[in-house]
Amino acid sequence: MIVRKNMGLASPLVLVTLVLGFCFATYNLVTMIMHNRAISKWVEDDANGGIFFDPVIKMPENVRKPKNARLPFHVAVTATDATYSQWQCRIMYYWYKKKKDLPGSDMGDFTRILHSGSPDNFMDEIPTIVVDPLPEGLDRGYIVLNRPWAFVQWLEKATIEEDYILMAEPDHIFINPLPNLASGGFPAAFPFFYIKPADYEKVLRKFFPEEMGPVTNIDPIGNSPVIIKKDLLKKIAPTWMNVSLKMKDDPETDEAFGWVLEMYAYAVGSALHGVQHILRKDFMLQPPWDLEIGKKFIIHYTYGCDYNMKGELMYGEIGEWRFDKRSFLRGPPPRNLSLPPPGVPESVVTLVKMVNEATANIPNWEA
Repeated sequence: MIVRKNMGLASPLVLVTLVLGFCFATYNLVTMIMHNRAISKWVEDDANGGIFFDPVIKMPENVRKPKNARLPFHVAVTATDATYSQWQCRIMYYWYKKKKDLPGSDMGDFTRILHSGSPDNFMDEIPTIVVDPLPEGLDRGYIVLNRPWAFVQWLEKATIEEDYILMAEPDHIFINPLPNLASGGFPAAFPFFYIKPADYEKVLRKFFPEEMGPVTNIDPIGNSPVIIKKDLLKKIAPTWMNVSLKMKDDPETDEAFGWVLEMYAYAVGSALHGVQHILRKDFMLQPPWDLEIGKKFIIHYTYGCDYNMKGELMYGEIGEWRFDKRSFLRGPPPRNLSLPPPGVPESVVTLVKMVNEATANIPNWEA
C-alpha cells in the first residue's frame, strides 16, 4: 500500500518533468533549425514535373511591416549592350511599367545598370546608367563577374531615393504587382535548389572561415532576385565583388561552381556580414518546372521550354514546339510567337503570351 501511494504521488511529477523536458528539447530543435537555416531537400514530383521546397524561412514577426505601409524599392537590373541582353531588358521594362502602379506594388523607380562602358541605342527608352566593365581579361570570359562591380559603381555614383533595392535580371518578367518582401536587416531572396553550401564545405572554407560559423549560415541563394536595404547592399557589394574575383582566381573553386560561381559569391559575401535572408519560394517561378502562376511575382525564363505537339515536355531535346531565349542570341524574337500546343502548363503559356504582348506594343521592336 505504501509503495502504491508513493507511486501515485510520483507519477504526476514524472509526467510534468517529461512534458517540460519534451518542450525544452522541441524549443532547442526549432531554434537550431532556424539558426542554421536547415533546408530540406528539393523533391522532384514525377507526376507533374513540379519542384517543391520546404520549409520557407518567412519574415520574423517582430520585423513585419505594418499593414498598408508602403516601403518602395528601386528596381535595378545589370545588363550589357549585346542584342541578347537588350531585347530581354526591353520586355522586362515593359512589364515593370504595367505592374508598377497596381494595388499591392511597392515598386519604385527603375535603372538598367549598363556595364559596357558606353551608351547604347536604348538610353531614351529605358532609364539607364552607364558604368565601367572590369579591366579587360579579368572576367576570364565569365561576364557575370561584371555584375557585382557594376553594383559597386552604381551605389557610389547614383542618387537612389528608395531605401530598398530589388536586384533583378533581364530575363525577369513581373507577372503580379511585387510588394516589398524584405524588412530592415532581413533581405528577401529566392532559394535555388542547386545552391548547396553544405555540399561544398571544403571549398567554401577558403572564403568563409570556421569562426564565422557553420557553412549552413550561407543562404542557398544568388544575388537575384533579392530585395535588400540600400545601406546594407552598400556594405555587402564590395565584399561580393572581391569574393567573386577570388573564387574565379582559384581553380578548384572555379571548377566546383562553374556558371553559378557569382551566385555563391553573393551568398558568401552576405553571410560574411552576418546577413540572413527571408527565403521566399513565391518570389519567382521558373518554367517549365514550375507549372502554375498562382500568387508568384516574377517569371524567370532561364530554362528552355521544349514540347511535342501532344503537350509533353521534351527537356534536353529540341521540341516540336519550343521557346528558349538562347534561340535569339543575335536578334530579338519575332512578334506573335506561336502559342504552345494544348496540354502545356499555364506557366509556359503565360510566358509566351506576355512576350507577345510586350513585343506587339514596344515601338520599333524588330529594328
